[in-house]
Amino acid sequence: MGAKTLTRADLAEAVYRKVGLSRTESAALVEAILDEICDAIVDGQTVKLSSFATFQVRDKNERIGRNPKTGEEVPISPRRVMTFKASNVLKSKILRAHQQRLKNGKE
Repeated sequence: MGAKTLTRADLAEAVYRKVGLSRTESAALVEAILDEICDAIVDGQTVKLSSFATFQVRDKNERIGRNPKTGEEVPISPRRVMTFKASNVLKSKILRAHQQRLKNGKE
């Protein structure tokens, strides 16, 4: 696919260009937003960003797993995991972009 990875610096640059804050203020704003999201998720809160996605923390119980190489059964400890569920708006945008690429012969 060869797609570029979007980084914090890219987000800060986008805020700088679109909002007009200084580069330093833009970077601080992006960091503050990401910190708020991370803190909420760590606290077990659901984070819903309308038209984008929902981040949720789930508790998983202990279970028995199997080592795929040896077939040996091993216990998997209980743990907390974060789930990401894309919104229908985001899913639609991804699908439209994919269809457009196919139409233009880029895939």
